[in-house]
Amino acid sequence: MNRIVIFASGSGTNAENLVKFFHNSDNASVIQILTNNPHAKVLDRAKSLKVSALSFNRIAFTKTDDVLNILKASQPDLIVLAGFLWKFPELILKEFPNKVINIHPALLPKYGGKGMYGMNVHKAVVANNEAETGITIHYVNENYDEGAIIFQAKCHVTPSDTGEDVAEKIHELEMEHFPKVIGKLLSE
Repeated sequence: MNRIVIFASGSGTNAENLVKFFHNSDNASVIQILTNNPHAKVLDRAKSLKVSALSFNRIAFTKTDDVLNILKASQPDLIVLAGFLWKFPELILKEFPNKVINIHPALLPKYGGKGMYGMNVHKAVVANNEAETGITIHYVNENYDEGAIIFQAKCHVTPSDTGEDVAEKIHELEMEHFPKVIGKLLSE
């Protein structure tokens, strides 16, 4: 059974979707959710889904081995960033090579980098009159949104779409594709 650890910073809709998708799976299970936000709704979702969850601060993440040691104890086969906003430390990436993936709400390399997350991305897509956008699932490396691309899915953007409209389209793509791509990755 493959073990998945999720990192999230916000509401946790992707985390919840993944937990539910793999709940009765013979292939994988979400064993833990970690967050850098002690007030994140993902903690409430984890509790209701009966998944172990912990919050940590920047010192535990980047200056000490605390989060690394939690991961070593959990022995994940895959670490999934689902709306996690901090840059991932090289120390953890070296310990878990090619085992950390992220979902980004745009078609990378467009609209990636520091500060490009959530509504910031969707508003930029609308402001630039893009005809399409989408999601990118990629490996995490030492730079924001620059790891090797695993999968992309596209959707159309109409001239009348607002940032909120684009966010809804992206959310639908995330819910549909993220669990399937993870399942496929863990089956290879």
